[in-house]
Amino acid sequence: METISARELERYAREGKYLIIDLRSREDYRQDHVRGAVNVPQGRFRAELSGRQGETVILYCDRGALSMAVSRELEKHGYHAKSVVGGFRAYREQRDARPAARGM
Repeated sequence: METISARELERYAREGKYLIIDLRSREDYRQDHVRGAVNVPQGRFRAELSGRQGETVILYCDRGALSMAVSRELEKHGYHAKSVVGGFRAYREQRDARPAARGM
């Protein structure tokens, strides 16, 4: 299982050619999420990904622990999965720390 940083997640999202999955609750997803991410709450990810082996799947959760576990599980079933270290919290922190986010 490969891990990526929050900064790398932003790059992958900009490229727009990766399947980015938000494992958080629907409510958390509605409040804020990574551009281009789809919300697949924990218990549904295998059904949602059926037939997509071979694609790079990038997963994030709130803090990173769940996405690491799910990434390991997906790799056992032939997926190429990456987990975001620190999850959405790390992503939000680095996104909000950029000067453009503060209007500079």
